[in-house]
Amino acid sequence: QVQLVESGGDLVQPGGSLRLSCAVSGLAFDRYTIAWFRQVPGKEREEVSCVSVSNKETYYKNFNKGRFTISRDDAKNTVTLRIGSLKPEDTAVYYCAARDSEFCSASVYSYDYWGRGTQVTVSS
Repeated sequence: QVQLVESGGDLVQPGGSLRLSCAVSGLAFDRYTIAWFRQVPGKEREEVSCVSVSNKETYYKNFNKGRFTISRDDAKNTVTLRIGSLKPEDTAVYYCAARDSEFCSASVYSYDYWGRGTQVTVSS
């Protein structure tokens, strides 16, 4: 059974930082591209960042450049997303997703497996 389990979401003040983790089991992790998406109520789920197989490619959506860092550990089957200088508009549920491909994709329909999400709230 494939499982993706996100953790690390929290309530933080603006300007703070978080480290989100995605623990993956039940699949050949080193063959899968892993992405982080986020979603707020009433809006579509959007890609935040992605790391492809063997770290060949990392992707950050424009608004994330410089604040987000994604990394994968194939020995531990985990992907980490570090977020700095958090803003209230970063408030969302953050999901990790796995895709049986060497390449990143911004489309939610391109991903085969999803976690249940972790809530990030940025507020003073």
